[in-house]
Amino acid sequence: MNTVDHWHEEHLAIRRFSILSGKEWSPKPSDWLLIRVEEGTGYWLQGQSSIDLETGTALVIAGDGQGYIRASQLNCMSLRSFSVTPARLTGLMTLSEQIFLKQAASQNELAFQVFPPPSAIAGKMKDLLANSNPNNLSARLSFLQLFADIFGEKLKQTAPVPENGDARERLRAFLMSAPADLLAEMSFKELAQIARCTPRHLSRIFFELIGMSFSDKRAEIRLAKARELLATSKSKVVEVAFESGYKSLSLFNQMFTRRFGISPGKWRQKNGVNRITEKRRYASLAPRLSKGNRLRTERSPAQVGA
Repeated sequence: MNTVDHWHEEHLAIRRFSILSGKEWSPKPSDWLLIRVEEGTGYWLQGQSSIDLETGTALVIAGDGQGYIRASQLNCMSLRSFSVTPARLTGLMTLSEQIFLKQAASQNELAFQVFPPPSAIAGKMKDLLANSNPNNLSARLSFLQLFADIFGEKLKQTAPVPENGDARERLRAFLMSAPADLLAEMSFKELAQIARCTPRHLSRIFFELIGMSFSDKRAEIRLAKARELLATSKSKVVEVAFESGYKSLSLFNQMFTRRFGISPGKWRQKNGVNRITEKRRYASLAPRLSKGNRLRTERSPAQVGA
């Protein structure tokens, strides 16, 4: 049984935060962040390396990385960020795209990228943040497009391959073109028909491509959707179960509790809409600790009362 996880974090949202002079900040696991240095200077530190960060610099950082930002001893740093959690974009990203970003998070050249103020990426991010309401739908979609543009051709390599060839290629083509949540709605038999192979062969090639069984991957996608619904909607738990692909409330409760170590109802109490509102209020008032140092955070004006 897994231990209870942390609060359900918002994503696809703009935040403003500051780092006190000489203090440090590190990204949270599972998130990708686009960050712009609004004011001040500092450093990106990872292992024995150090990269200067000046005002206007843009960064893309994987939360699974080992680095952190340290503000200069001479000034505080004010930063704006946009967060992306690929596992929560099952209706938009394909499995192949999610896998690519998961693998990229462990590759130093992709997990941290810096764009100096004169660069096109830094300029585009500055323009998007100048929007009077950077948290509206259009702005969030523009930020998501900017995030995709950063990976450019590497992300395009996950495009579909022709559906001719053997079962492995047909399965890979499907996984590269279909939204991840489509898999949660399919049966193993239906996927075998798409790959045009026996169930036994499908089990083998699916594990080779995805790194887990079909049933485990489908459960992962369904439970990710369930957590999103529990955190952001007021639907009853039984409605969340059905909408996430479970035909039995008891099975949903069993699977959820086994995966997260807590029942869906209790998880919602800790992470639901009321808790999110409380977290927003806390973030605007209380200091936060990172790597043993104090970090002051604040909400952007566009998020107050959101």
